[in-house]
Amino acid sequence: MIGDLKNSGREWQPKGQPEKVRVHDFLIPELGRASPYGIYDLTINQGWVNVGTDHDTSSFAVESIRRWWEGMGKEAYPKADRLLITADGGGSNGSRVRLWKVELQRFANETGMRMDVCHFPPGTSK
Repeated sequence: MIGDLKNSGREWQPKGQPEKVRVHDFLIPELGRASPYGIYDLTINQGWVNVGTDHDTSSFAVESIRRWWEGMGKEAYPKADRLLITADGGGSNGSRVRLWKVELQRFANETGMRMDVCHFPPGTSK
């Protein structure tokens, strides 16, 4: 969650002027919840983060890859005919999640590219 929440890090403020923060990180419905999905391009050493306000789903994961392709990948790799995607072993883009496979196939059909996916073992990103 993002916002004016307590953070265990340190930030210096002028004496007697502490920054007001929320003590608990309860969801504030009118603010929503931010769900980031990051893409890191090893070849050009650049990252791309797509932030949604709904849930982290397989559809959101593939949409993030689609937006990376449209916003950054297509320009970086104009002659690409395939993508190698390394993904976490669990969560919305897990190797056993059927919707992840369906959405990724839909993206492959749209672009005409071959998608190769290598899943890391569960817990690797921790």
